[in-house]
Amino acid sequence: MKIAVCIKQVPTREWQPRLNEAKTWIRDQDVPYEMNEPDAYALEEALRLRERHSGEVVVCSAGPVRLQQVIREALARGADRAIHVEHDSLASADAVMIADALAPAMAEEKFDLVLTGLQSDDQGNGQVGVILAERLDMPHSTIIMEVQVQDGSSVRVNRELEGGWFQRLTIPLPALLTIQSGINQLRYATLRGIMAAKSREIKRLPLPPGLQPSQQILSLALPARSKQTQLITGSPETAAAELVRRLREEARVL
Repeated sequence: MKIAVCIKQVPTREWQPRLNEAKTWIRDQDVPYEMNEPDAYALEEALRLRERHSGEVVVCSAGPVRLQQVIREALARGADRAIHVEHDSLASADAVMIADALAPAMAEEKFDLVLTGLQSDDQGNGQVGVILAERLDMPHSTIIMEVQVQDGSSVRVNRELEGGWFQRLTIPLPALLTIQSGINQLRYATLRGIMAAKSREIKRLPLPPGLQPSQQILSLALPARSKQTQLITGSPETAAAELVRRLREEARVL
């Protein structure tokens, strides 16, 4: 099987967001980055499918030069090669632009299966996989918790729904699936994998001609802190009575 995995580089979850002067994006010059967690699960699932059915795993990504960090990490974990559509404007691009940047290069490869993470940890739109499936003219399914290849012509998937329900589907190949976090147990890059990643191919491609953002970020704002601590003084009886009054009349939780 020839499997593509789309990955994205996102700020680490521990980093406290700081906006640029124009308040249109984060201050990326002092941001520590990592691989998007749902994409890491998609990569792991692709590697497991290759182990069971043989074939090739190709990492596909769109973004600035710094994206090489997570591409090398994916290669160290076991991916065979990578495709990188490189341009600075893709750092904060919308889902449509990312899908349109990746689609031409991926269409040429004629993948049997394309896996993406369910959504990114930064923008969280959950739309790149869906739009990419449309651009590649592939059937797709989302929020996948199990993948089984059947005779190389279709996949049987277990799709997570709301309220603890699941839906089982059979989808003909080629197809695109968006993978839910927790579908598997992530592996770590070995020293042998890290050394091998240095010699594996990363195909760098320019932005497709004429590609422009479909939307523009006008302004970003950090969440305002609304919680305020109030100290109630007095005897225990007086403080308890005042607390009950505030819970009933001000917080309205009693």
